[in-house]
Amino acid sequence: MCNKRPGRTIDNHSEHSADHKVWSRRDFLQSAGMFTAGMAATLNGLPVYALGTSALHAPLSNLESDRVLVLIQLRGGNDGLNTVIDRFNPTYYNIRPTLAVAESGLWALDAKYGMPNNMYMLRPMWEEGKMKIIHNVGYPDPNYSHFRSSDIWASASDAKEVVNSGWIGRYIDYEMPAFLDAQPTVPPALQIGVQTDLTFKGAKVNLALAVSSPQEFYKLALSGQLYDIQTLGNAPRDKSLFYVRQVANSAFRYSQSISTSYNKGRNEVAYPDSNLARQLAIVARLIKGGLGTKVYMVYIDGFDTHANQLNTHPLLLNRIATSVAAFYQDLAAQQADHRVLSMTFSEFGRTIHENGSAGTDHGTGAPMLLFCKDIGKEIIGSAPNLNNLDQYGDPYFEIDFRDVYATTMQHWFGMPPEVAGFIMGKDRSLLNGLVPVKNPPVGTEEFGAILGHKMSDSNPDIIQFHFATLQDGPAILELLDKSGQLLRILYQDFTSKGTHIVEIHAKNFHIRPGSYLYRLKTGGKIYQRHLLLW
Repeated sequence: MCNKRPGRTIDNHSEHSADHKVWSRRDFLQSAGMFTAGMAATLNGLPVYALGTSALHAPLSNLESDRVLVLIQLRGGNDGLNTVIDRFNPTYYNIRPTLAVAESGLWALDAKYGMPNNMYMLRPMWEEGKMKIIHNVGYPDPNYSHFRSSDIWASASDAKEVVNSGWIGRYIDYEMPAFLDAQPTVPPALQIGVQTDLTFKGAKVNLALAVSSPQEFYKLALSGQLYDIQTLGNAPRDKSLFYVRQVANSAFRYSQSISTSYNKGRNEVAYPDSNLARQLAIVARLIKGGLGTKVYMVYIDGFDTHANQLNTHPLLLNRIATSVAAFYQDLAAQQADHRVLSMTFSEFGRTIHENGSAGTDHGTGAPMLLFCKDIGKEIIGSAPNLNNLDQYGDPYFEIDFRDVYATTMQHWFGMPPEVAGFIMGKDRSLLNGLVPVKNPPVGTEEFGAILGHKMSDSNPDIIQFHFATLQDGPAILELLDKSGQLLRILYQDFTSKGTHIVEIHAKNFHIRPGSYLYRLKTGGKIYQRHLLLW
């Protein structure tokens, strides 16, 4: 009999219950805004988040042709053995006498592997080269706590290492050094779900705009605000509520861009009636409406199948398959399916043996599913070896999830290797051929550009600074000495999209002949050039 790691089964009652309490408490605190930098409130009992410093992944570009990443979180720990079945493996059928998916209950991916018939809606995507499978994904010395393992996946840390920032958050911090000074007006990261995820946390604050549910998102998208303030009266309670709602509404600085894109886009297929499908329908509409958001996160709950797994797990897999199939059919209606990569992930897998409650307990590795037009039809890695187990009775994982992240960063988004290494904390092994490779953009400054400077033809003491912004928003023009120390703020204002000229009188700003730097902050980015005055 293998050793049992505390907290993995419902038999380890105190440890397992404690983990769920911690996990649930973290969700509650995040729902209450205590893990965010801004304020939170509730509407009809549902939490909404107004993050005062929502930052985002937009530096990759705001062009409609740019690539998008959609993270699909399978909360609770998905059973990988029953998601991608190792056909004709006698050990699988022996150790799962009631839970194993029979050959008659699956459709074939190839001669060795299959998927349950509940996921049959994915078969056209597989046959058309729009789906890949990564087998047996995990990390060394796995943790069986929902709370801790979720944080490991979000932060891309080692199992024994506590990192308080997320892999997307670190990239945003790196790529958007001027975010707090000159924020973008488009949310390049958007999360729909019951918690603000560590994935998007930067060095100081959580950087994702998070909306608790599809219902709350509809309010924001259709009206530009979440809370009704028009129907409130003059009673003291109404006046107090007016103030709270007004502050909450104003905190959603992205409401105009979201509302515009949502109303511009449209869903062109019928989605199934599930929470995941409703979330993906919103994402499709925003992408097709040209919002420019680069990273989305959606979720589906219920994968902690300690009991009665046969009644719950197939239903969950069906919801994934039908929702994803509808999502890509919708994107294809406007030829957007080639630039949207979707990726499923879960905090851990399940035990290979079924338990005494017709379920499975917390395990180790599990497959990840990737979707995108032209991604190719491939199964990467091998099924878990059910005959070579660790001291807890779990098979060893094969592919580190952080290698999947690094490959996505470097190949899908075109990040330089040194940036991907910085985000992951170390260089990772890349999975070549995983996703279509995007070369880094050449000659583009994305959200803005310094076009140059010259002395005024009419007055030699006036310096004309030319710059462009590709979206409405704050713009700051600064003068620095040649060592990079700030000397003067030359211009600071909300600036409309387009080309601008700022005229500076050198004597009025006490600018003497010499060598300087000047930089533009806009859309969270920084652009810099040299200035030499004689």
